[in-house]
Amino acid sequence: MSFAATLDNLATERSAVVRQLEELIAPKSDSELEILGQRARVLTRRNFGRTMRLFAPLYLSNECINNCRYCGFSRDNPILRVTLDLDQVAVEARHLAAEGFRQVLLVAGEHPKFVSGSYLSDCVRALIPSFSSIAIEVGPMEANEYAPVVAAGAEALVVYQETYDRQVYAQMHISGPKRDFEWRLECPERGYAAGFRRIGIGALFGLARWQEEAVALAAHVDYLLKHCWQAQVSVSLPRLRPAAGGFTPAFVMNDRDLAQLICAFRITFPQVGIVLSTRERAALRDALVPLGVTMMSAGSHTEPGGYTGQGTANLHKTVRGKIVAPDFENAQIATGQFEISDDRPPSEIADTLRRIGLEPVWKDWDQALLAS
Repeated sequence: MSFAATLDNLATERSAVVRQLEELIAPKSDSELEILGQRARVLTRRNFGRTMRLFAPLYLSNECINNCRYCGFSRDNPILRVTLDLDQVAVEARHLAAEGFRQVLLVAGEHPKFVSGSYLSDCVRALIPSFSSIAIEVGPMEANEYAPVVAAGAEALVVYQETYDRQVYAQMHISGPKRDFEWRLECPERGYAAGFRRIGIGALFGLARWQEEAVALAAHVDYLLKHCWQAQVSVSLPRLRPAAGGFTPAFVMNDRDLAQLICAFRITFPQVGIVLSTRERAALRDALVPLGVTMMSAGSHTEPGGYTGQGTANLHKTVRGKIVAPDFENAQIATGQFEISDDRPPSEIADTLRRIGLEPVWKDWDQALLAS
């Protein structure tokens, strides 16, 4: 059995946990929302203390064979692309380590010619001496393809379903292997079978009504907690940001909605991690943090080589998947996946967290613990 059966029956069969979240995201007055916020703050402090884990995404490649209407890396977008080699990845990683990071998320578009399991394993092995926690966010793979990446030292898998609405999913994913809804939906379970210690999931808010996506996402979290119970589960609640291709979201999730959703997930899942990225602007992130957030990205770049300018000698432009002569008049680095909103340096974010009574955590465990 997979989560697909649960998802397809959500209209008539919902667990008590999912019904609780559905009630919590129903329209609330300002006073009711404030009460939710207070409950969420208490639960966050009780279960996670005053700590905030900080991590950075490290983009390896923006090559992709999928056509996804909302993504800057979409195959048909005429953008500058590059895949970093191991030496270039190491330079980017040293920069992040110098900034203080010991937790890194390796991100890449889906293109088996450039990003294979062996390439990921090599990247992980190269970074293990400097990073205590390495996660990957790449195209879905088989469990036996993930296993060598886990053996190399990666401890977390992040995969967003993007949207849990099958019809919307088909409209958003025009071509490429990502069109297979169930293959992606079952990815967290394959990752768990391969041995990942942490599984991160999420929906991309803006593709469908946020309330319906939230209910499906909660059902997925509930399912993973029951069936993948030996792994830590975290959830991300990203909103769409401007990207190459100029996609305009059909649905809006405002700041108040996002705050309510964070509270709802914290109350419904008191021990599940909640991730907040630099997609959100600085002031809003600072306001949302106490409501239930446990992990934040900082100082992010969404383009390969974005931290140190690596890979510029290998830049090439693609138009509808075909390589053409690049135009460097207006750009000297690869194109990013989307625009970030909070561009503060990591040190400033850490200082802000301390001012509001939280302790930034750059490293929360060590490889030696697993070895022992």
